[in-house]
Amino acid sequence: MLDKDYKPMFLWQKEFLSSLGTNKESYLLALERGEGEIKVYKTHIFQSGHEEENLIYIERIVKFMLWAYGGYRFYLSGNRKVSEGLKRIYSKEGDRSFDYEFMRKVYGKSLQFIDVEEKDFPEEKEIPLKASMEKRGYKIGFDAGGSDRKVTATIDGEVIFDSEDIWFPKLNSDPEYHIKGIKDSIDRAKEALGGRVDAIGVSTAGIVVNNEIRVASLFLKVPQEVYSEKIVPIYKNLAKDYSCPVKVANDGDVAALAGAFSLGQGRMLGIAMGTSEAAGYVDENFNIKGYLNELAFAPVDANINAPEDEWSGDKGVGSAYHSQDAVIRLAKEINIEMDESLSLAEKLKVVQKMANSGDNRAIQIFEKLGEYFGYSILWYKQFYPLKKVLLLGRVASGTGGDTLLLKAKEILKNQGSDIEIIIPDEKSRRLGQSYTATLL
Repeated sequence: MLDKDYKPMFLWQKEFLSSLGTNKESYLLALERGEGEIKVYKTHIFQSGHEEENLIYIERIVKFMLWAYGGYRFYLSGNRKVSEGLKRIYSKEGDRSFDYEFMRKVYGKSLQFIDVEEKDFPEEKEIPLKASMEKRGYKIGFDAGGSDRKVTATIDGEVIFDSEDIWFPKLNSDPEYHIKGIKDSIDRAKEALGGRVDAIGVSTAGIVVNNEIRVASLFLKVPQEVYSEKIVPIYKNLAKDYSCPVKVANDGDVAALAGAFSLGQGRMLGIAMGTSEAAGYVDENFNIKGYLNELAFAPVDANINAPEDEWSGDKGVGSAYHSQDAVIRLAKEINIEMDESLSLAEKLKVVQKMANSGDNRAIQIFEKLGEYFGYSILWYKQFYPLKKVLLLGRVASGTGGDTLLLKAKEILKNQGSDIEIIIPDEKSRRLGQSYTATLL
């Protein structure tokens, strides 16, 4: 049995809550982000005793909220010993120093934990990016990828120009390279529109807050001293340069939006399994909520001996279960030998090829990935109101992907869930990121 000590967070939480019996009290968490937006999570912990178990449980909730929603200030109502432990763990010197520093970089504020009485507990408040879904007008959609940039120009929803250009944003330290590349795409699209543009929508890799690029590997080489001045407001400056509204969204959210548009239904979480795990979410009104959605860093396995993430130093986080890393890790466990000189992507292809030819060891690997995925979806539903999950990425292709999908659906069915997993249809694939960006 592969990864026999795997402990899904969904089942772990279920066991913890059922173990409380009558010895329980409420515990409330609210995470503030952006311009006073608040996301609330309510749960229970032991009323007396079991202090270590209480802290372990709430710490995992805090960790998930941070990477799912993003934020810089927690309001906590409940046992003060829990909050004392959290303040120690999420600090410069604590076990979650990576998380502490990352959120400070994104939001420009140190992570805080504030104790409040239940009567003073804040209410949930969100300011979503409302997708216009409006096709009328002269619009430009721009998709900033790591290896190419795409642009689409539409008049009343009809594509009259599109272009895909290779660029090397991760290799250039001069922000003028990025600015010129973006403007080159938009200028050509504007020219195709006869010089008129009513709105620009942008789909981009990286973390977007208030239409600003706070963290993105696209600008990896740009020195920190010029990043804040040139890169953070790069798209806000477009609004001035082109005298029109500019809306910016993370590419994961735009992918989820494309899927929601094609099905005509929201409450969709998009998960892409590739080099890592990428995610995006659209609510019932096709709004992008502005969440962080960095589920690669969110916990999915409660096993204390789970794989350790090389970035954060934490164990059992999404990237080790919903990416090519999971395939390669399990291939080692089941003794599939591969040339160590191969890249990770090439190793994935080896296992996928084996699955396509019916190799039982490879099939077992993708069955395990399906088990991971099914239970993670159930766990994600505790934090995202879900109807559908859109499965994307190269890990989900071929016989292996079919096996993964089948097993995940089986897990959902056995747990009585009505969440539907879907793969992109031709319509959403045809839309593309840059076209969908015109509808922001």
